[in-house]
Amino acid sequence: MAEVKLVGTPRTEFGKGAARRLRRDNFVPVVMYELGEEPTHVALPAHEMMLALRQANVLFNIAVDGKNQLAVTKAVQRDAVRQIIEHVDMLKVRAGEKITVDVPIVIIGELPEGVIHLLEMQQISLRAEATHLPQSLEVDITDLEEGHVIHAGDLVLPVGSVLESDPELAVVHITVPKEEVEEEPETTEAEEGEESEAAEGEEGESAEAEAEAAE
Repeated sequence: MAEVKLVGTPRTEFGKGAARRLRRDNFVPVVMYELGEEPTHVALPAHEMMLALRQANVLFNIAVDGKNQLAVTKAVQRDAVRQIIEHVDMLKVRAGEKITVDVPIVIIGELPEGVIHLLEMQQISLRAEATHLPQSLEVDITDLEEGHVIHAGDLVLPVGSVLESDPELAVVHITVPKEEVEEEPETTEAEEGEESEAAEGEEGESAEAEAEAAE
């Protein structure tokens, strides 16, 4: 996995106002956590963060006050409309340390004609070395037939990774497309009334004709 090197600036001001000022200056407020230690508050360049976070499970090498720290992303808060990064939580890691991460599923291969695949899980949880985190996991569906189900336990994991998700969970299901059934248009009460009146009118005209014939 690629390592993204960034230079961070220590943060001494906190709160919404301070965060807004940082974002206005093209920085992202970041909190770096470590078990049993006080969190580290830094500001990182917004553009570089945006580019790095286009991939999953990126390893960051962040320099703060001349010291380098490895970290991975744990949570990203974005603006609901503009999708601008507003805040990031990170976890400090060390080489050789194993952590649990969610890895996106990527489908490869082609199915026989007449069947489709349904992706039941967008990602699965793996435990892997912090410096060798997989960014995606390929699932090959080549030539699979209708009814075939790929479970989490069937997946080929990267070397050194351990499955954390339930191995019995269905990841991909091969099926046939459902045929669309054309529904008959519903008849409204007004239309039903018009049809009833029309039927009554026809019956009345028929009775009059019979009476005239009898005369």
